[in-house]
Amino acid sequence: MTRRWRALPLLLVSALAPSFSLAGLSFENTAIVRTIELGGSLVHVSTTYAVKALEPGQTTYQIALSKAERAKTSWLEAKVKGRTVPLDVTELSEDESSTEHLLSVSLPKELAVNGTLNLVLETVQTHATYPFPEQAAQKDPQLLKYETDLFTISPYTTLVQRTKVKSLSPNVVSYTTPHDVDSFMRDGSVTKSGATITYGPYHDIQTDADFVAKYQQPISVHYSFDHPVLEVKTLRRTAEISHWGSNLNIEDKIDLHNAGPTLKGHFSRLEYQSQNYHRKQAPHILSDLTLHLPPGVTNAYYYDQNGNVSTSHLRTTPSVAKGSKAMQYSVLELRPRYPVLGGWNYSCTIGFDTPLQDSVGYDAKNGIYIVGIPVMTHIPSAVVDDAEVKVILPEGATNVEFISPFPELFSGMSTHITYLDTTGRPAVTFAYKDLTYKHMGIIYVSYQVPFSAHLKKAMSVGAAFFSLFALAFMARRVDLTLHKK
Repeated sequence: MTRRWRALPLLLVSALAPSFSLAGLSFENTAIVRTIELGGSLVHVSTTYAVKALEPGQTTYQIALSKAERAKTSWLEAKVKGRTVPLDVTELSEDESSTEHLLSVSLPKELAVNGTLNLVLETVQTHATYPFPEQAAQKDPQLLKYETDLFTISPYTTLVQRTKVKSLSPNVVSYTTPHDVDSFMRDGSVTKSGATITYGPYHDIQTDADFVAKYQQPISVHYSFDHPVLEVKTLRRTAEISHWGSNLNIEDKIDLHNAGPTLKGHFSRLEYQSQNYHRKQAPHILSDLTLHLPPGVTNAYYYDQNGNVSTSHLRTTPSVAKGSKAMQYSVLELRPRYPVLGGWNYSCTIGFDTPLQDSVGYDAKNGIYIVGIPVMTHIPSAVVDDAEVKVILPEGATNVEFISPFPELFSGMSTHITYLDTTGRPAVTFAYKDLTYKHMGIIYVSYQVPFSAHLKKAMSVGAAFFSLFALAFMARRVDLTLHKK
């Protein structure tokens, strides 16, 4: 996939008309305000729709996203402005020739004619920015580029529309000035104030495909970003439940990638140490990470492909009761074996134990255990491209059921065999893609362990020791010496 946008083809004329005609004239957008908060691997977009019903009995509202925008959107949620409960969102089926992706939002109440409502669509985009230029020297600034459409397309007519693009830094190198939009604006087409660039307001935005094909255009913002652009290429999380040890062990195998501009020239350790001394380290260099782990963590370890890494520090907090709403966590500070520059990779393994009672509940009436496993430990400002979470249950667990906090790519059962196992342990595996800080959910797995299964481990250990004892007892009575006649 190319990084630069291409001009919208004239096929929009034929592609948009059938899908948008389904919405009819049931609503009118009195205003649309889109706010784009620029970042590195993640970009947060919030779009507010001020809608007015034109026909009675309206219960659903349709939102249109371009297919390019939907492809890079890994999380979305619709709410009524000022409320916290999300609305039901259904992705409508579409033909392959369409260039728009339609979402159907269920309204909290039926709207009468001229009834109004403010809807907010929150989305998180991944891999939506790229370094420009693609290479940078060790002490150069890090510049990124973001591109999107000028107009927020909707199946309904929009009276006024505005787009705000916000950068963390006011150091914006350049931004696009739209063309051929004089008939839709009354003030300036684009303005910049500090770190915010505002496009519009634009008036009387139509829904017909002719308007889209003629006036829709890409806009881009070239800006400075003073933090590493981090991607986790693969995350392999293993959560092993031990009833005998009364603990939950979690281990993460992480393949980290710095997606910032690649290094121009050679790396200089002397220059890097000088930057640290003067506290002017280049923004595209990753030197340390801070992770939030559950409270009550013990036996934490951290190693890479070369062995144990001692440059880490763990600050633990006491264990809290299961279900407590107290916002406590342990802090793990990591310093990789070497600074990770743009284009560089770093693989490591992080593991820790937590008390089992903090994660597992027991229904004594039905004999059911319910365990909650976090999908991942969030790495700040990073996207996880591919994730696999494996929950290993005690040997002999039966009636296993599970539920994911959000749709997964794959889920299934398998058997995991380790030391002192006889038949192996049941394991549940989940596969995910493009995880962000919005995907910090809990996987719930329920299971039963018969009383005989609890004794299986003890019996296998006893049998192993008895076999060794019997073998040693017999070996002492075997005479291997050679006797003379």
